Amino acid sequence: MVPHCDTMDGPVVKAAELAIEMENINYILPFVAVKYDEELRKAFRRTLNVREESADAAELADHWFFETAVRLHRMSEGKPYTGLKPSGLDWGPVVPRADNAIKTGDLDDLKNFVLKAVTEALEWRFKSAVSQEDYKLSDVDAARAYVNAMLNFVLFSNDLYRYVEGESDDNDDIE
Repeated sequence: MVPHCDTMDGPVVKAAELAIEMENINYILPFVAVKYDEELRKAFRRTLNVREESADAAELADHWFFETAVRLHRMSEGKPYTGLKPSGLDWGPVVPRADNAIKTGDLDDLKNFVLKAVTEALEWRFKSAVSQEDYKLSDVDAARAYVNAMLNFVLFSNDLYRYVEGESDDNDDIE
């Protein structure tokens, strides 16, 4: 699955399209960190200037601006830019639910889906660990299997909690 914001139908390109259409950079600026603000502004000005030349120039300039906006957005997240992806890619089951929750103002579908997935993941790891804890001390392979299952459960639980509490590197805000 590709990142949501790397696609032609993702929120970054949609905001860039609106910025061009309305000739107002403020639609796209929130998607990039302050330190990339001037680079995006310069690309926006150049795009608007070139668009006036011809339909082909406008198409090329727009695409270049989309790539620039997505690249700067990814850099703002501390992630590598791997190119602009086409529309219609599978974003998995969560992203469409999250987008829909924001659109409708209703969190229930997303919340129920995520809570079910977390519950199932915790239960599976827990059952795996508990089912292997009664091993014979002389069976080192079984002991290792238990330790791996037990650590998988404990570390998954801790990592999940740390992410929820905002202690993960993957949920930094764009500044």
